[in-house]
Amino acid sequence: MANYIFIYSAIILYLACSALLFFSIKQTAGQTADKPGALTKKQILLIGLAGLVLHSLALYHSMAIAEGINLGFFNALSLTSAVIVLLTLVAAWRYPVEILLTILLPIAAFTMSLDINSSTDHLLPANSSSGLIFHILASIIAYSVLALAALQAILLWIQNKLLHSHQPGGIIRLMPPLKNMEVLLFEVIVVGFIALTVSLGSGLIFLENMFAQHMVHKTVLSIFAWFVFLILLFGHWKLGWRGRTAIRWTLAGFVSLMLAYFGSKFVLEILLS
Repeated sequence: MANYIFIYSAIILYLACSALLFFSIKQTAGQTADKPGALTKKQILLIGLAGLVLHSLALYHSMAIAEGINLGFFNALSLTSAVIVLLTLVAAWRYPVEILLTILLPIAAFTMSLDINSSTDHLLPANSSSGLIFHILASIIAYSVLALAALQAILLWIQNKLLHSHQPGGIIRLMPPLKNMEVLLFEVIVVGFIALTVSLGSGLIFLENMFAQHMVHKTVLSIFAWFVFLILLFGHWKLGWRGRTAIRWTLAGFVSLMLAYFGSKFVLEILLS
């Protein structure tokens, strides 16, 4: 019962934070004066943070079981969304990227609702080695950071498209300047690439079956994604890649990573279960 309270309360807070941020951004874009008693950006972000705390408590209750840690498909999806929300809240505290949260918070709420109504099992035994746990955490962080980069790349694509079609109004007014978005995109990709490198490196060290039959597709797709992001970063620094080229490479790398992690979990835990 307590877990349902955590889940539904987190969903309500996420949706409230998303709505408040949207109206705050819209008000700022319209350059209208703040209404008396209106919440500041940081106060609104604290609502999202409260939702994240409840989300974390809900995850603890659903993942921590007597036999170990349940990292089934829906638990993993909800956990990843929580990490992405945490990273975006931290970024939004310092940078004007609230538009990302208006999209991500409803998605996180949706993953929590899936976790309520569905159940899959992928047990990480209680006696698992610290090396394996480190590898799993590094993988989740890498995926979360690069998922954030993919969302940012999609927004950048929309921004580029509208600017090239000479439509400066509407959603464009709700976004940060194009240059700022591109700078932040590559900062996020660098962090995600480092985390992915650590994830693959720890997998090679701590996993004995990384290239076993049931793991080989996941490993190959992850390595392919690593090379995609490596080429993208090299192209950006040495050849000045940006704009549409950067967007295409970012999305290609993320799709490969998504298929590696959630694609394989979906097939093994849902289709073949």
